[in-house]
Amino acid sequence: MIDSSSALTHMIDCQLRPNEVNDERIIDAISAVPREMFVPKVKRAVAYVDEDITVGEGRFILEPRVFARLMVAADIQASDIVLDVGCATGYSAAVLAQLAEAVVAVEENETIAALAEKKLADQDAMNVAVVTCALCDGVAKQGPYDVIFLEGAVEEVPAKLLKQLKEGGRLVCVKVEAGVGRAHIIRKTTDGLDEQNLFDADVLPLPGFEKAQGFVF
Repeated sequence: MIDSSSALTHMIDCQLRPNEVNDERIIDAISAVPREMFVPKVKRAVAYVDEDITVGEGRFILEPRVFARLMVAADIQASDIVLDVGCATGYSAAVLAQLAEAVVAVEENETIAALAEKKLADQDAMNVAVVTCALCDGVAKQGPYDVIFLEGAVEEVPAKLLKQLKEGGRLVCVKVEAGVGRAHIIRKTTDGLDEQNLFDADVLPLPGFEKAQGFVF
């Protein structure tokens, strides 16, 4: 049986703080949500290790280090509305909801989306709405958003998602180019979009964010 308290402390002290995650708001948000309750029972013993945890139906929860560092970059404020793309079983949405005013959590797999709704209800995450739709579509009718969080690696960010950002909004993700993953932040400014590389990150891919293949002659 997992000692979740010790596992959480080890994760914070050995995975997060040494990797520049020292914002106490983020530490508190992560500490408030039992990660092990969002993974299959057979994987609860490894819920706090620093790797992506698959949860079935091709879906997964991001590794703690990458997830936390993306939160640092996103700089989520208490008044922010967040779009969480690829929420899987709802862990990421539950943590983001500790920081934001509201979270719209997107999951395209109906079975996983239903599981997310149940687990979020079990955690009394009343400021999260789960929407079942294609991940790459986002939820424009609930936008625009202060923060968009992509919960996995992508080859490109669709224009339709970037249009759902407020001016001053931030989109954080892991982009893969030539097989190498790096975390990115894209800010929407009055002059357009400003993109910045942040750190190396090797995470599983989100479906539907592949680059369109050009014609080969």
